[in-house]
Amino acid sequence: MKVRLTQQARTELGSIGDHIAKDNPVRAVSFMRELLACCASLGDAPLGYPLIPRYEQHGIRRRVHGNYLLLYRVEADQVVVLHVLHGARDYLPLLGSGDA
Repeated sequence: MKVRLTQQARTELGSIGDHIAKDNPVRAVSFMRELLACCASLGDAPLGYPLIPRYEQHGIRRRVHGNYLLLYRVEADQVVVLHVLHGARDYLPLLGSGDA
């Protein structure tokens, strides 16, 4: 299944890369590749990760990669990555009503 990143997810990925690059530019590049590969692999088993409690009705799921979370929704013909965030962040307010 095709995987699409929202503009918000792309912006968050860029911020993560910039943050890591301050201390370790080489690791920033390799970690960004890991995160992008993780996103791409969602298309192989889109229903393989848990729904987020309280957002089940909106179909929003969560995949963990290290200290980061990929928040996504499975649609009829694609997986849409909504957010890529550090796991310590309170992400529930970002989801609002689930229409992210």
